Amino acid sequence: MIAENLRFSLNATVPVFVIMVFGWFVRRIGLLDDHSTAQINRFVFRTLLPALLFMDLSTADFRTVWDGRLVLFCMGVTLLSVGIAAAFSLLHKDRCERGEIIQASYRSSAAVLGIAFVNNIYGKSTVAALMIVGTVPLYNIIAVVTLSVTSPERKKDGLLSGTLKSIATNPIILGIIAGMAWSLAEIPQPVIMSKSIGYLGNMATPLSLIALGASVRFSAAKGRLPLTAGIAFIKLVLFCGMFLPLAIAVGFRGEKLISILVMLGSATTGSCFVMAKNLGHKGDITAFAVMLTTLCSAFTLTMWLFVLRSLDYI
Repeated sequence: MIAENLRFSLNATVPVFVIMVFGWFVRRIGLLDDHSTAQINRFVFRTLLPALLFMDLSTADFRTVWDGRLVLFCMGVTLLSVGIAAAFSLLHKDRCERGEIIQASYRSSAAVLGIAFVNNIYGKSTVAALMIVGTVPLYNIIAVVTLSVTSPERKKDGLLSGTLKSIATNPIILGIIAGMAWSLAEIPQPVIMSKSIGYLGNMATPLSLIALGASVRFSAAKGRLPLTAGIAFIKLVLFCGMFLPLAIAVGFRGEKLISILVMLGSATTGSCFVMAKNLGHKGDITAFAVMLTTLCSAFTLTMWLFVLRSLDYI
């Protein structure tokens, strides 16, 4: 039984991280560089992930698959996670770096790894998209506010407008809205359209994982290990230890519990670095946090999956 549960856990996590290691390898041998990796990240974020979310949501019977309880749970836990991350950041003396600490501690790779893990285990599913509905808008709103308020180049004017613009132009949010609207309107999709969007959506997961692996930078360490080790512990262990039992007590099982696990315990997303830099931060803490949580999550996610599988919750 233990061997079977371990095999299940490894089958769910190892393929995802093999592709990430492949991304790191192709950058090491020069097939990808910093510029091309950044362009791939941008391409995936702006086109492929929205296409994937639209593809999953627009073809689903949204009235049937909608679970408001899951969405509200994800929103509530995200807000609590931000509060814990903010409390942890107060231990750091440099106020200008607290925004990076907060964002790196709570913001996970939910959009990328959530879909990858759920689909890898259960096949095509809309459950991960529901988790994304409850988290991604909050991720972006809170990140813009915290990074702007703590920025060394802080500008009070335009904070509200900048936050609203970030939400209104976020490609992932737009993909979710478009997919939900199409599903609720019950508009049939022409074959040409569905196949074209399918081609784009199917590229999202492998390309995003390759780009994530290629973004790993060991040189980002430079004296940041104690701080980022704390971030990694909060991100990969503490949140799961606190909120997974709550999710189980509420009654979430199977795909929904896997989505919550990925929301809580996946690595800090690479887009944190881009946002931190764009809002006037150095980005050193964020870069190392992305690297360390990405490396450690290969083990911690496997461990959490093994525990949940052994307890027969998934």
